[in-house]
Amino acid sequence: MFDRRLWSQARGQIFPLLGAILSGALLGASIVVQAWLLSQVISGVFIERETLSENEMNFVLLAIVILLRVVFVFLREASAGEVSIRVRSELYEKLYQRVLQTSPVGLTGERTGEVISTIIEGVERLDAYFSTYLPQLGLAVIVPFTVLLVIFPLDWLTGLIFLLTAPLIPLFMFLIGKEAEKQTNQQWKLLGRLSGHFLDVLQGLRTLKVFGLSRHQGKVVRSVSEEYAAVTLGVLRIAFLSALTLELLATISTAVVAVQIGLRLMYARLDFASALFILILAPEFYFPLRQLGAAFHSGMDGIAAATSIFGLIENEDDQQEHKIVSNLPHGEDIRFEDVKFAYQDGARQSLRGVSFSIPAGKHTALIGPSGAGKSTIFSLLLGFIQPDEGKILVGDVPLDCISHPEWLQSVSWVSQFPYLFYGTVLENIWMARPDATEEEVFRAAKLANAVEFISGLPEGYATIIGERGARLSGGQGQRLAVARAFLRDSSLILLDEPASSLDPKNEEKIQEALSKLKTGRTVVTISHRVASIRESDLIIFLDEGYVKQTGMPTSLEKIPGPYRNLVMAAGGGK
Repeated sequence: MFDRRLWSQARGQIFPLLGAILSGALLGASIVVQAWLLSQVISGVFIERETLSENEMNFVLLAIVILLRVVFVFLREASAGEVSIRVRSELYEKLYQRVLQTSPVGLTGERTGEVISTIIEGVERLDAYFSTYLPQLGLAVIVPFTVLLVIFPLDWLTGLIFLLTAPLIPLFMFLIGKEAEKQTNQQWKLLGRLSGHFLDVLQGLRTLKVFGLSRHQGKVVRSVSEEYAAVTLGVLRIAFLSALTLELLATISTAVVAVQIGLRLMYARLDFASALFILILAPEFYFPLRQLGAAFHSGMDGIAAATSIFGLIENEDDQQEHKIVSNLPHGEDIRFEDVKFAYQDGARQSLRGVSFSIPAGKHTALIGPSGAGKSTIFSLLLGFIQPDEGKILVGDVPLDCISHPEWLQSVSWVSQFPYLFYGTVLENIWMARPDATEEEVFRAAKLANAVEFISGLPEGYATIIGERGARLSGGQGQRLAVARAFLRDSSLILLDEPASSLDPKNEEKIQEALSKLKTGRTVVTISHRVASIRESDLIIFLDEGYVKQTGMPTSLEKIPGPYRNLVMAAGGGK
């Protein structure tokens, strides 16, 4: 139950950690001193017949030690709590940064609900590990060790009993914990599964209602919830069993010490003060070990959560930074040289060695059937993935030698289904360039032909559009995405079928706005519409991960091949 990754996180908080350790050591010393003072007072009053006034100093010292013991407990818990707060804050920041740095392609294998469960629930479960389990682990070492140092010179037989019986508690804790570990890991996996499934159901509720499957999914959620409840009860059952076992071991061990002390005291082989001192220390010796058993399951819960947390943090980053150029190339052609890329660890080939050039200041169209590799090229241009082989050059500079954040500042992407965040219309446009003025935002909306519908909204630019733009039509949302591109004012524009799913009226407005956006910029479009393709300066026809044809639209129409077949199928050729 000692995870090196969690320990390395705690080790960074050296001062509160040392405070917790030092407080534990002082607490162990105060326990011994308190037991000694108490045994001296009781022995003096009841055996030596001393008066209370003769023991006045011992009473004062005893009160001081008890007060110090309370202070040391408080300091230990406060220091451990500080470690927990700081470590969890750091992990929250690391997880947040990791999610932000991970490309959308890198997150495709993760369920949103499970990621959220790891970030929120997982990190919170570490609180008990750092604030309870780790401090108790230290106390379970410090206090018994301190007691043994005092007991062995005084009575080696009792010290030997302590030394032989103490390891039984962590031994049984370990044996029971092996089964509890399986149950806890299963519990955590089920929680992630439940969170992910519930979020999927919530986000797809409209589709489920349409197909009449909402009640069925309710039964699925109930089934997973019942399975999670059963596993949780199994964990609690083991926790109660281990608590009973450890309490029984501690009680029997204390009884063995008490019996042998009583017998030796009866035969006058041990003086009363020493015997009482040992008897008072016996429960204190086993108490931290018993408490460790109680905290063991909190620690195990934290370990299970840490597996998911560090699995997310330590996942290999898709964006590898190499040598970074000092100046970002502008107005340069972009060249793909024998670029290869495969998904699923090479199992699914997407690009099989493509070479082409995207001319600066021109409009290039990527066309081809589904699965040809068009979206992969966009992900490569956005820096979300890196080529398995080959290289991408901006002018003469490799793309992977350009700072990714700086490169993205020069790119605008308008997708087929743009993501709109919960917030106002103004905030959703503003996110493209947070340092822009309101006047610049208004101008971008005007260029995107979005002012007309925005002015018709209840509160204009201050209207809350709902999660994923639920209160807007597809055409309205698309125009906000184009407004973002205008506000960003990038030199490279990537258009992924931005008007393919719109009605003719909205498509006309989008195409008009896009015509203005394309002026003077390098534009790369994914499109299947012949009308859009014919407006481009260069056609790149992809199929099965290869470049089949490149050239100007007018030239390719005259040459037998896949592009001419596409035009003829659309009724645009003879």
